[in-house]
Amino acid sequence: MENRLYYTPPDQALFDELKEKCIEIWKTYDDTYNYATNKIDQLKGLHNISGNFVDMFAMFDIGNQEILAEKLSEECSTAIKDRLLSVGTDPKYIVFK
Repeated sequence: MENRLYYTPPDQALFDELKEKCIEIWKTYDDTYNYATNKIDQLKGLHNISGNFVDMFAMFDIGNQEILAEKLSEECSTAIKDRLLSVGTDPKYIVFK
């Protein structure tokens, strides 16, 4: 795979699915200092261009990436995994099977 895949936007439906699930997780955070609100606002402002698809996933630590992975369709998970592998991410850091 070529590393430009990382910067290739997925189908809009996959982008929207990931954005929705990311927001769902951020809404579970304590928002005492508006941390979650800021993340949600950041997500809402993202468009399906360049590497924004994987950037949304990368907003989370590995524990929350695992939670997110459980919420995503197989197609969305594969799209993220393929993009991570295309830039040489060590498979041991990829939470998708």
